[in-house]
Amino acid sequence: MIDATGREVAFAIPGDIDTRTGGYGYDRRLIAGLREQGFSIRHLPWPGSFPYPTASDLAEVAASLASRPDGEIVLIDGLALGAMPELAAAEGQRLRLIALVHHPLALEPLAPRRFVASEREALRHVRAVIVTSDATAEVLRDAYGVSAERLIVAPPGTDTVLPAARQGDPPHILSLGSVTPRKDHTTLVSALSAVRDLEWRCTIAGSLDRAPETVAALRAQIDAFALRTRIILVGEVEDTGPLYADADLFVLASLHEGYGMVFAEALAHGLPVIGTLAGAIPSVVPEKAGALVPPKDGLALAIALRRLLTDPAAREQASSAALQAAAALPGWENTVSVVTELLRRLG
Repeated sequence: MIDATGREVAFAIPGDIDTRTGGYGYDRRLIAGLREQGFSIRHLPWPGSFPYPTASDLAEVAASLASRPDGEIVLIDGLALGAMPELAAAEGQRLRLIALVHHPLALEPLAPRRFVASEREALRHVRAVIVTSDATAEVLRDAYGVSAERLIVAPPGTDTVLPAARQGDPPHILSLGSVTPRKDHTTLVSALSAVRDLEWRCTIAGSLDRAPETVAALRAQIDAFALRTRIILVGEVEDTGPLYADADLFVLASLHEGYGMVFAEALAHGLPVIGTLAGAIPSVVPEKAGALVPPKDGLALAIALRRLLTDPAAREQASSAALQAAAALPGWENTVSVVTELLRRLG
């Protein structure tokens, strides 16, 4: 039976919802915000193998969807949806499916090209597609055939924080993100090796379990440059606040970001930010807040690092620009408001 009020929503999320990544963090905050607005949100925990589900995992998901009542609104995280086009087609008429696409699956390095066709087909069978940035909306519109009428942009919120005083002795570089090919820590380490004559220390914080081969290669690279005492991999950190507070500079050389929540968090902490001209990063980080360089350009990254490491005045100016940019970013209440409006319209 259809819930005429649109207040009952199932939210399917593959893997552990408490995983410390931007995508899962977005999902957690969205669920909490919608519940505060009076929605009954049923979390459907799906297998963590997505976007590479086994046959038994797909059978489990099929049973999960089949158990939902006719007409129910089912929000599906894009990490799963893009890999299950047949199930989306089978249930797209009976259920009111909504996709939440943090970024297209095919934009992950090493992802099979079949993901383009798979995700395009899956998206054909949903009523609406929530994305976290205009950049992702443009990609889905131009390359995946999603009409503008079905696209809903709901950027992540950014919490207000009280920036800490910077120590800078030596400057502490923070890079926050799971060690995976898309985060491209390899280029960061190469750039750091080019400024080894300067005083600095670097903390790389993020899961070391998602791409073991990438982690092993990164450790080998750090050892090859004899930087083990200066670049520390601390793994996944539950409370990142102290890391931001202790840092003087934030750097992440991502190959793509559907939004880049850690960039926004760094701005809110008043950190100068060095990022890449990839995905939605330029829409979050203004160049005056640090620097934006082409992806995989270790030389450009090294030049940006050298400038900010050797010029305290430039760091101070970038810090002020970061705080100014952060003040203009939306809060989570905006994210929830956008999705609430969509759910009421579909309800």
